[in-house]
Amino acid sequence: QVELVESGGGLVQPGGSLRLSCAASGSSFSGYVVGWYRQAPGKSRELVAQIISGENTDYADSVKGRFTISRDTRDNGQHTVYLQMNSLKPEDTAAYFCYADQMVKDGITYLEVWGQGTLVTVSS
Repeated sequence: QVELVESGGGLVQPGGSLRLSCAASGSSFSGYVVGWYRQAPGKSRELVAQIISGENTDYADSVKGRFTISRDTRDNGQHTVYLQMNSLKPEDTAAYFCYADQMVKDGITYLEVWGQGTLVTVSS
């Protein structure tokens, strides 16, 4: 099995910043898409940001200009992806999930891999 481990969530005041990390423990990103989704209470899961083919980025309109997705270049972007969140708003409150369309571990390919989520709460 492969695992995506998110970290960095917490409570922050409006206007504050958080940096989420997603680590592919013991495995590597091997597909085309790595990204972050979020799900607020009572709402459907929605795309926040994604990296496509290692270079192109795509953001939800609600986070453009405030959030930045990136991959750790120290390992050729194979193991860690980040989400820098600035100017946070109460409506950003949600559980944030890391996603990879394809991962590989010990020569075995896994599709549609999700992390367990990390909670972000924006409140004064």
